[in-house]
Amino acid sequence: MDLFKVEPGIPFADAFSELSVLLGCIRHLTCEAEMEGDLMAGSAARMLSAMAKALIDDMELGMNRRC
Repeated sequence: MDLFKVEPGIPFADAFSELSVLLGCIRHLTCEAEMEGDLMAGSAARMLSAMAKALIDDMELGMNRRC
């Protein structure tokens, strides 16, 4: 998904840091959804996890291009 990708010139360390923040939000929303039965939090977690997956895939492609 080209909507969520690492732009050229962004250091991998920065991208991984932002990915970590995103995954932390997903974890929090997932806990809220489970503990409180919050359907909105569950939907948000699903959307954010799709974004995180797209970023991971793009970072993997970038790492493979560097080799």
